[in-house]
Amino acid sequence: MFLLDLTSKVPIYEQIQAQILRFIEAGVLVKGDKLPSVRQLAQDNGINPNTVARAYSMLEQAGYVYNLPKKGVYVAEIDTASTHRAQIMHVLETLKESGCTKEEILRAVEALYEEEENA
Repeated sequence: MFLLDLTSKVPIYEQIQAQILRFIEAGVLVKGDKLPSVRQLAQDNGINPNTVARAYSMLEQAGYVYNLPKKGVYVAEIDTASTHRAQIMHVLETLKESGCTKEEILRAVEALYEEEENA
């Protein structure tokens, strides 16, 4: 179910989060679906269970999943507007951290939408 690149510069917990979010967006995972246990996902991928726990914890903090103690982690009801905003914020934070200015980002967004209008 999960394809993790252990040689990637992207931390494994972020790869797990991103894949779960993609599964939710694609409808592969829906509200109430149970995610693999921390131990099982770690064992299947040869990674530390703490890495999986961190990914699940961050997804829970963001409201994408919820944890039922001793029962597992489940997909929460997702507000798609919130999901889109979170994705945009993640991309923008990455760009900001890499040195992009607000003006550069705004120009790029304007150019993107101008291309769509002219197509």
